[in-house]
Amino acid sequence: MMATRTALRAQHATRCAYLGPYRVRNTFPSTLRTLHATSRCHADDFKSALESNKTWASNFASSDPEFFPASAQGQSPPILWLGCADSRVPETTILGLKPGQVFTHRNIANIINSTDISMLSIVQYAVFHMKVKHVVVCGHTSCGGVAAALANSKLDILDVWLQPLRVLREKFADELAGMDSKEQGIFLAKENVKAGVETLKRIPTVIDAVRERGLQVHGVLYDLGCGKLEEVACEEHDHSSSKRVAAFERK
Repeated sequence: MMATRTALRAQHATRCAYLGPYRVRNTFPSTLRTLHATSRCHADDFKSALESNKTWASNFASSDPEFFPASAQGQSPPILWLGCADSRVPETTILGLKPGQVFTHRNIANIINSTDISMLSIVQYAVFHMKVKHVVVCGHTSCGGVAAALANSKLDILDVWLQPLRVLREKFADELAGMDSKEQGIFLAKENVKAGVETLKRIPTVIDAVRERGLQVHGVLYDLGCGKLEEVACEEHDHSSSKRVAAFERK
């Protein structure tokens, strides 16, 4: 009888080794409970966000009954904001503005690439059709994309996207060499903003809008540590501006 029980236990162990679901169910019940709890937590995050939206919409409508009906009729934002996708830098919130006042495009590390069709489409629509008055390129401190460009880890597709940042790292290697890691991050973030502004000023639609109706292109850096924006100096000499316009304008 004892031998039979031992043989049955061995057969059961063998089946558990091959039948994944049974093995997990019988051997790791605590792991499954943890996974279920995590899944419920993620679902609760989403449900909580939906409930928060209802509260926000109700409070907003109470304080400004005409806002949502007017918003539904169309938009005419004065600002186009080109920023980082970082969840800590929500443009409308940090500017203290309302929905409808900022047209937005965000990506990893606020990289303004002249071959990015998505960005170019946003700029075309905002500048040519909506006639925004200001275009803002916003970087921020403690940017993960900047930190990745300052390191040398393999990041697969992100390596392709961060290439412009690595080019800036190469260009300013001497300056970066004398800085600590925090200073490097801020320095490269600012240079990335400046590069973005330069790229925007080469877009024909932007060139026309600057010349014809005074469109302004700005660069700013958001400090996560205090919540304030710092304007990044992006001046250029008139001679440089003339050469750029001559090379990139369309007639």
